[in-house]
Amino acid sequence: MSIKIVIVTIAVVLVLGLSSSSVFADLSVGVKKGDWIEYAVTYIGSPSQGHGINWARMEITNVQGTIISVSINSRYPNGSTEIFNSTLNLQTGKLIDDFIIPANLNAGDTFLDQNLGNITIGRVEEHVYAGATRTVLYTSTNQSSYVWDQITGVSVEGASQQPDYSMHTVVLNTNLWQSSGDSGPYVLALFVFAATIALISAGIIAMKYRKKKAQYSADNVNEICLLINA
Repeated sequence: MSIKIVIVTIAVVLVLGLSSSSVFADLSVGVKKGDWIEYAVTYIGSPSQGHGINWARMEITNVQGTIISVSINSRYPNGSTEIFNSTLNLQTGKLIDDFIIPANLNAGDTFLDQNLGNITIGRVEEHVYAGATRTVLYTSTNQSSYVWDQITGVSVEGASQQPDYSMHTVVLNTNLWQSSGDSGPYVLALFVFAATIALISAGIIAMKYRKKKAQYSADNVNEICLLINA
């Protein structure tokens, strides 16, 4: 009887071990040491103490399996900065406000957040972030909404609603991908602005020319009249 119990126990341990290994293998890490991403942060209302930053840069300092070490440099409106070092673990769900999640997730996929529990990706879309069209993942909770880059798993945009303020964060720049020239609207706006200025300048020059020509003609008439009268 005791031998059967031992055999069953060993079997259960093996099954759990295989299951754990499978879960670990399914977690894809999309960042590496040296990757960085910068954000702009804006507010409506009065943010609580320690949350009033307007810029942040997150750099990946080490990656070991599903454990990711990060250094976050935050800047306040008065110019002062603060550096925060921490370690994320995709396996245990230690994600620190979901800065980085498992890579290559799709709509309906779920990942673990140790503070919020299992989070399910709501939808997948394509949008321009940091100068390139990226496939991004969306989800939301009662107070916050999140957008992550699908391939890397990094946060590219987020919003949070608190009792006294609302906060919006969006990526400014990163070395995780290259700008693909998706700045067409900005270039077009600049072209239209330049063309408008050129037209206005041409109009002003033409108007001055007409005034000068009219003045020149008037002066000639006056001179002829003087000669006749003389």
